[in-house]
This record gives sequence, C-alpha cells and structure tokens, in this order.
Amino acid sequence: MITSGKGGVGKTTVCANLGVYLSRLGFRVAMLDVDIGLNNLDVVMGMEKNVVFDITDVVSGKCRVRQALIEDYSYPSLYLLPSSHSYASSKITGEHIKNITDIIDHSFDYILIDCPAGVEAGFHRAVYPANEAIVVVTPHISSLRDADKVLSILSKYQIENKYLVINRMRGDLLLNGEMLSLESIMKSMNIPLVGVIPEDDSVGKMSSNGRILLDFESARAFTLLAENIHNGSRKIFDCTYKYRGVLGFFKRNIKKHV
Repeated sequence: MITSGKGGVGKTTVCANLGVYLSRLGFRVAMLDVDIGLNNLDVVMGMEKNVVFDITDVVSGKCRVRQALIEDYSYPSLYLLPSSHSYASSKITGEHIKNITDIIDHSFDYILIDCPAGVEAGFHRAVYPANEAIVVVTPHISSLRDADKVLSILSKYQIENKYLVINRMRGDLLLNGEMLSLESIMKSMNIPLVGVIPEDDSVGKMSSNGRILLDFESARAFTLLAENIHNGSRKIFDCTYKYRGVLGFFKRNIKKHV
C-alpha cells in the first residue's frame, strides 16, 4: 500500500510513477485505487476515458476483476483497477479488497494499493490486504506528524516491511539549511528510506495532463525507487547535485530571490 496520513503530499503521483517504473523494469504491475469517492489515479494515468467498470462493480458482482482492470497501452505490463466517485464507500470493506488482491495475486509481480488520505475507514480498508507499506512524506513537520500516526496504526496490522519515501525535496533549500534534512526526517520516522523525489514542476504538469513522462528530472529518482523496492538496495537520488559548486551556489541563491 502507498499511504501518507496527510493529504496533498503526492501519494497518488508516487504510486502512479512507481507502477510505471516497475513495469519498465519488466514486472507485471496492478494498481488499485481504493480512494472511494475521491479517486484520481485514473486521471493521473490518463486512463479515465477507458474506464468501463470500476472497483465497486467488482464488489457488487456486476463484473469480474479481469473485466475491470484497464491495461495501460504505453506500458503493456501495467494495469489499473479504477475506483468510483459515486458509491457509498461504507459498502466496501477490507475483506472485499483482499478478495480482489487474492484473485489477481498470481498474475502480477506487484500490486500497488493507492490509499486515501487520513486514518479513517478508507485507510483501514486499504491496509487490510497489504503486506508491505510505503509511507510518503514531505519535508514538513505536519506531514511527519501525520505519518507518525500512520506508522503507529500500521503496527497493529501484519505489515512485513515499512518504507519511507520523501517527496518534494528541494536541493537548494536543503543546502541552505532552510529545509528539514534527510537525517532528521529518517530519525523521526525510523523506517528505511527507499526514495527521495525532488520538487519538480514537470510532475505537476504530468498530473494535470494525465500523462507519465520519462524525460523529466524526477525520472531518475523514480527509477532508483523502483530498483530499491525490488532489489532491496538503498540508492537515493541526490536532489542537491545541481546546486553544488560555485555555479550551484549562485543558482540556488538566485532561485531564492526570484
């Protein structure tokens, strides 16, 4: 599952890109959007026009899971099970989601569950079938506090591994000492760091246009994240690289005053 606690930290964007980059490594990936009522994973993926059935149709018995899964034509090994914006979410339980994952488990190498924000019923519905969790945070105190609450709840479930992804990290602010450091965030969360995603305007454009890009700055960061998840490695993207040295010093200080 991909979770955050706090909304607006880029959880769905991380889920979408992780799915894409795992599929580019040759794995079969299914993404499940269980944010009932506020679903947007299909929009981020640019697949909303291809939706015929959704997760509520599967739960209600209107269709089979295979009929609701949408194949991403750009990445043939990547599939999406879309959520619904008009169904009473209380009718869908964690057992329903687990039944879906059990049905498709043998067909995919990875099943990514896009979890709703917060720690209410939607969170518990998403965590119920999961055996691993990626907690997405931004380098802000409020995000870390909410993520800490999520971790305390996850301890009550049988989650085998918990990983940390820090999103929207700005290398210029980091070098200037104006943003929480990786070390302080890792110490606060106390779970393995598997990815750092830099602040990147292209990511916002991608979310707006509904198209995953492969030639933007964060592409390398998402590639490393996918490799770390699969290989158990810990290669972390250095978001400060372009702000180092003499030219980097001027670049980050010019950016500071723009």
